[in-house]
Amino acid sequence: MFGGGGMNPRKMKQMMKQMGIDVEEIDAERVVIETADADLVFDGAQVTKMDAQGQETYQIVGSPSEVESGSAVGAVEAGSGDATDADGAEDATDATDAGDAAIPDEDVALVAERAGVPKSTAREALEDANGDLAAAIADLE
Repeated sequence: MFGGGGMNPRKMKQMMKQMGIDVEEIDAERVVIETADADLVFDGAQVTKMDAQGQETYQIVGSPSEVESGSAVGAVEAGSGDATDADGAEDATDATDAGDAAIPDEDVALVAERAGVPKSTAREALEDANGDLAAAIADLE
């Protein structure tokens, strides 16, 4: 970034702090970039948020898979459906067919696990938070 290839990471962090730049690692499980042509899905990407004087910049490091535009959620559910029994796969399809406000089963499972609550409670929290994972988990904790 500053051309200091051999610079001490501690010194680099100190210089960035002096310039008003705050760097934070984000524990992201999946990042989806929607474009008109196709969706780019990063699974297990390394995400860094940099806040420089109120301007937030996100850096994504990883290799995306390209899926048909608008089908990124469906592709992930289809992939997770292979690991579940037939009833679990049917439930994922039912949730997808319920409309635009459907909450993916994968998101429900994640919130339930992180907050330590039953899936029904996690689904309600996600619906109340309009699908925002972080807000749902924060509300439950």
